[in-house]
This record gives sequence, structure tokens and C-alpha cells, in this order.
Amino acid sequence: MNTADSDSPPVAALLERAEERRLAGDYLAGGELAQQAADLAAAIGDAAGEAAALRSVANQLMRLGRQEEAIAACRRAAMMLEGLDDPAGLCDVLTVQAMPLMDLGMHDEALGVLATAREIAQRLGDRELLYWVHNRTGVVHGSMGDRELSTACLMQALGMADGMNAEARFCILNNVSDNAVYEVTRLRGRGDTEAADRVLTGALGHVVEALTLAREARHPFREALSLDNHGMLLALAGDLDGAFRLIEESRRIAVEAGYRSLESAALQHQARVRLMRGDHAEAIEGLLLALDRAHRAGEKPMAMEIFRELSEAHERIGDFMAALAYYRDFHDLERELHNEVAAARARMAAHHFELDNVRLEAENARLEAELHRARSAELAADNLLWQRQATEDALTGLPNRRSADDRLPKMAADGPVWVALADVDHFKRVNDRYGHPVGDEVLRRIARILLDGIEPADLVARFGGEEFLLAVHGSGAEDARAQCELLRAAVAAYPWGSIEPGLSVTISIGLAEAAGPDALAGALNRADQRLYDAKRQGRNRVHGD
Repeated sequence: MNTADSDSPPVAALLERAEERRLAGDYLAGGELAQQAADLAAAIGDAAGEAAALRSVANQLMRLGRQEEAIAACRRAAMMLEGLDDPAGLCDVLTVQAMPLMDLGMHDEALGVLATAREIAQRLGDRELLYWVHNRTGVVHGSMGDRELSTACLMQALGMADGMNAEARFCILNNVSDNAVYEVTRLRGRGDTEAADRVLTGALGHVVEALTLAREARHPFREALSLDNHGMLLALAGDLDGAFRLIEESRRIAVEAGYRSLESAALQHQARVRLMRGDHAEAIEGLLLALDRAHRAGEKPMAMEIFRELSEAHERIGDFMAALAYYRDFHDLERELHNEVAAARARMAAHHFELDNVRLEAENARLEAELHRARSAELAADNLLWQRQATEDALTGLPNRRSADDRLPKMAADGPVWVALADVDHFKRVNDRYGHPVGDEVLRRIARILLDGIEPADLVARFGGEEFLLAVHGSGAEDARAQCELLRAAVAAYPWGSIEPGLSVTISIGLAEAAGPDALAGALNRADQRLYDAKRQGRNRVHGD
């Protein structure tokens, strides 16, 4: 193992300085310091320090528009954290990685890493990690244009933000405020003005708090963001003069700090306010200036949006030739972005292949060093595998029917047991529409939801196909039914769309009491009949004795 030069700053000190610069909004200096920390950690063989530094590198580069470099840093960090068996660190890095993936237009990949992060956070029961997963899942859905789902995820994260640090709270308040600009417009567009007013009132309160937090932290990037969002919300509330002043303040901060993308966004939003006033000529002039800044900053998605707004603005003043020209520019840039996303995917696939080779070489070295020990343990491992296969369902990891048949009489011998049969509603439709791999994933997720919702002494087993058995010790009919209702609701409320857009899943449950071991067969038959009744009466419900 190499050692650092005696006069080199330690990894932790470099990383602390990098984070100080990040928290001050100086992402360029912060990124350079974080990269120095990563290089030093690599030189001295400090894998945990290198992973932490690479996370900081990614978190700063993505705010400088260097998204592919940020993704590469996240992937290297994730590889190291997997080797260190650090699931919490891996989950954290995956939530960071989702953001540059989203900015590159790779929304499916972003949702994919967030789904993995969600599984880890739920397994760990880590509220803070779950907060970041829900927060960033909401941002990705908003970027995809699904404002309703975005709002649901962001509000879930907001409900988890109490007690978290100022940075985490600012982040969710700002994201909720930003999403509200689009959500209010969507709700008004469909005529739901009452809901739009509720969202707008709540968002104005959130953005004021976000702005206060940004100023207390003396963080110009966050201050510019929240000022811009506050301005757009004021515009929707009808205060166009106040809106213009706040957005101008955001633009000034962005220019002074060198935040090119925020400057472009402020110019674009000032033009929108002018359009609301009916100042079409000034709005067009502002959009052209915003377009110039977006081109200079390399912000092609923003430039594409400005082309669309220029087309609409010229159409309003009756200049249809110019409107058509900008509309064509919009579609030309849209095609160019699609091609760039495909090229970025190819480049990142090549980088991923390189990382796989690095991982494979390290794994081969480890395997060779452990070969003798692995051979000596092979027989014991085979025996353990046989035992697991005999009693465990291979897909979900739950006890199988054989194991349940063995455990149920022992449970019933200790006192009354409530047995329930839960069946996935319309599971064949899930398989037919989304494919069997998605169906398998649905069963795994349901198994985890059910397992999380019972006591350790109780039982969840896969009974076969899409059917699960639950057995809980005697707590009375009302309590047993309430517990089943909670499990049913947990399945229905799960964000199934993170697996496949449009996917929704519910279960039906039949419940019966077994007073002792001799009553088990009858109770299971009654539970099966109650399950049939629940299916026949509309599904997604619990029926019991």
C-alpha cells in the first residue's frame, strides 16, 4: 500500500474543504478539491475515502453542467461501496446519480437507480435515505412532465423532512415550489381553480421558507433558485411587478456568481412575465437573450423550450412565418437531443464496461486468494442451500408452503391464530401487459410489504402462484382485520409506477380464526372462501369471519 507525502493534506481535510466550497455555492473550487481528495485516497488505498470524495465530485460537477463526468464518478463510487458492503453509502450515491441522468434526458435510467435506492432504504429502514429517494423521484417525474405523480412523491418527502438539516429542508421546499409552478398551470388548464389556488397558496409559503434558509446559509445558488421560483409563483398569483423584481434579483446573483444556467432560466422567466403583461415585443427580445445565454451555457433542453416559447410568442402577434421557423428549430433541436442521449448512453455503456473489467479483475484476485477456503466450505454451503430450497420460496425468499405447513400447527398450539389468504388482483393482466419479469418483481415487492407489516413471531409465506398466507397470533377479530386492512392499504399505496409507468397493484384478503391445531384446515377453507367473496365483491378488500 502506498502512503501519502508527509506534506500532503489528508483525505478527510480535503473533503471537508470541498464540502465547505459546495455549501458556499462555489462548485468549481469544490469539485477540484473533491477530485484531489479522491486521487489521494486512491493513492493510499483508502476505498471508503475515495468513494466519499467521488460522491462529492459528482454532486458538484452536475451543478456545473458536467453530467457525464458526474455519472462516471457515481458509478466508481458505487462499485467501491458495493465492495465495502456499505448499503447506506450506496443508496446515497444512487440518489445523487439520478440527477445527472435526468439532466441528460435519461429518465428511465434515473428511475431505475432510484428504484434500487428505494429497495435499499426500505430494507435498512432509514428515514433520511427514504426522504432523498422520494424527493428525487418526484423531481424526475416532474422532468418527465408527470406533475401529478411528481407532486405525490414530493409531498411524501416533505412529510419526512421534519428534523432534518437545513440543506435537506431547503431542497424539498424548493423542489415543491418549482413543481407547483407547473402544477398550478396544469390544474387551471383543466378548470380546477380551487385545487390550483390551494397548491399556489401552499407553495408561496414553502418558497418563502426556502428563501430564508438560503439566505441564512449565505448560499447564492440556492438564493437565486428560490428567488426565481418565488417570482414565478407571484406571477401566477397576479403580482407581475413583484414577480419581475424577484426574478431580476435572481438573474443578478446568477451573473455575479457565474451560474450560467440560472441566468438563462431567469431571462426566460422574465420573458414569460412580460408575455403575461401582453408586452410581446419585449418578451421576444428577452427570449432571444435567454436563448443566447442557454446556447453559451450548453443548456440544450432549455434552448429547446425557449424555441417553443418564441414560436408561441410570434404566433400571438400574428407573425406566423417566424412562428413556424422557431417551431422547426424546436423540433430540430429535439431530434439533436435524442441523438445526443443515444450517444451519451453509448459512451456510458463503454465506461460501464471498463468498470466491469476493473471489478472483474479485483474479483478474480479475491477469488484466487480465497480458493482454498471456498473449496473446504463447499460441502457445508451445498447442504445449507438444500435446506433453504426445501423450505424457502426461491422468488420471494419467504417460507414456502411446506415450511408453512410445518410452522402453522406449532403456532396454533400456543393459542388462537388468525390465518389469512392474500391474492394479487388481476395478476394475469400484469404479466400479460408488462411481462413476467415485472410480474416476478411485483411478487417480490408484495412479499417485502407483507413481511414489514407483521411481528417477528408471526408468519408470511408464499402459498403458490400469486397467493400468500399470513398467520398472526390471537389478538381478536377486530385487531386481526385491522392489521389485514393496513397490509392491503400498504400494497395499494406502494409507488408501483417506479417499476413500470402506469402499473398499479392491489390485493384481496380472506381472514378466518383457527382456535387450535385441529381447526387449521377448516380455518384455511373459510379464509379461502372469504378471499373468493372479496374477489367477487370488487377486489382490493378484506373479508373475514
